[in-house]
Amino acid sequence: MEVLHDCGCGLDVHAKTVEACLITKGRKELRTFSTMTDELLRLADGLTSAGCTDVAMESTGVYWKPIFNVLEGLLRVILVNARHIKAVPGRKTDVRDCEWLADLVRHGWVKASFIPPLEIRELRELTRYRQTLVTEHTAVANRIQKLIESANIKLGQVASDVLGLSGRLMLRALAEGETDAGKLAELAQGKLRSKQAELRRALEGRLTQAQRWVLAEFLAWLEELEAALTRVETRIGEAVAACPDPFVQEAVELLDTIPGVGERTAQTIVAEIGVDMGRFPSAKHLASWAGVCPGNHESAGKRKSGQPTKGNKSLRTVLVEAAWAATHAKGTFLQAKYQRLVKRMPKQKALGAVAHRLLVISYHLLSRRVPYAELGSDYVDRQHLERQRQRLVERLEGLGVTVTIEKVVEAA
Repeated sequence: MEVLHDCGCGLDVHAKTVEACLITKGRKELRTFSTMTDELLRLADGLTSAGCTDVAMESTGVYWKPIFNVLEGLLRVILVNARHIKAVPGRKTDVRDCEWLADLVRHGWVKASFIPPLEIRELRELTRYRQTLVTEHTAVANRIQKLIESANIKLGQVASDVLGLSGRLMLRALAEGETDAGKLAELAQGKLRSKQAELRRALEGRLTQAQRWVLAEFLAWLEELEAALTRVETRIGEAVAACPDPFVQEAVELLDTIPGVGERTAQTIVAEIGVDMGRFPSAKHLASWAGVCPGNHESAGKRKSGQPTKGNKSLRTVLVEAAWAATHAKGTFLQAKYQRLVKRMPKQKALGAVAHRLLVISYHLLSRRVPYAELGSDYVDRQHLERQRQRLVERLEGLGVTVTIEKVVEAA
């Protein structure tokens, strides 16, 4: 086996300690370091003074990040997927793990995982925080709905949005102790005022004192989350505009041209995959990395499971949400694709296929730096005109109709 690097280091990372194995011209040196910053700086100094240029470590949770923060810029840090470097079965120890990593990196057998540049990682922190707030906001809204339902309040059966302007006025009044359904119904705004009779029936509830207190807490919590969402939205916009790479702002605008993809989704996609598509050999590699394409597990000529890989959960979530929005954009290629697939597979799988297509489109838009060009809902039919004609003829003949085909001659 050819040795590509005379000096290589493998790190087995844990929450409190880091096992390091440095191999220099066949000589091994094993040491244990704490994960405190001063110890990590000692590790970096030792590696640089030894002439080490390549360090490999597993992507274990978030524990690799403190080491990467210290070593970034000093050495070539190779973050590897644990599934790709499983050692030969046998005795399993931390020392053997770091020795195996050091040996692999010297022979060039490790494949680096994707780590975006600092400005993209900064944007990713903000977009993931926003995603957390949105999830929490939805959870609190659901808890409010369950609370009032358990107290005989049927506001959700009359108002389309329980947490709209009218709904919030009524909920605040309920939390403050109002029991008169007529007075509560009078708080309705806009079109909801035409449903006074239904509202009075729906607001005849049995809220206890404890439930009123909890409702007030939920409403206050909801307002805090909304204020935090407003702040993070502003901060994300500022981060995109102030990014050192000017293409980041342009990338968000390009992705925003895709049906179903709004500004928020575009910002999240950029934060998760970056703007340099050269890091991924092809759109297929990107889809596999994100976990939005079927897995590949074959043995003895039989395909075992098409379960997707774990991938990038944050990216997959926004892609599926965007796919759902795209299926409602009439007259588009993506909607036609969903309608074509949902006839022969479950809705969730069809949505996953549309999410896959969205990511592939994003890859090509960012690679070529061009806006999205709509293909139209009949794109597939245009590619297979003869097949489409034959299918329609067979369908008509099945209904007992004789069909004669005559092609239309286009005017000169």
